Amino acid sequence: MLAAKFVALGLAGLGLAACSANSGPKDADGAISGANVGTRVAGVPAGSAVDAFLGNRIGAALDEDDKRRAYAAQMRALETGPSGAPVAWRNPDSGRYGNVVPGPVYQINGVPCRQYTHTVFIEGRPQSERGTACRGSDGTWAPAS
Repeated sequence: MLAAKFVALGLAGLGLAACSANSGPKDADGAISGANVGTRVAGVPAGSAVDAFLGNRIGAALDEDDKRRAYAAQMRALETGPSGAPVAWRNPDSGRYGNVVPGPVYQINGVPCRQYTHTVFIEGRPQSERGTACRGSDGTWAPAS
């Protein structure tokens, strides 16, 4: 499990290297850890990945199953979601749910990037984070900070 976290952090670092710090709109709290959409979400360290793009404030209110579902929706939105169309997730056990709305794909130094808004409903109250993610050379989406 610990090794998987280090691998995820390494992949996120590689993705960050693909995005220049001075090249476009960014949100310091709105980062997304990348994982190839083909990766089994159950094998992804969902907690750290979700906390990276939702921030500690929202991530702390989610359980591990919520985080896995939110992470899967985030990856679907970035990979195949139409611009402006919400990609929803729901955990019937906890009652928490949310959606990710991706923006259009644009290029930063030849690298595809997307802004997004991820809204999580906790006890019926919406909490949102905005961010930007870029696709790394290995095909994964990673935070643009």
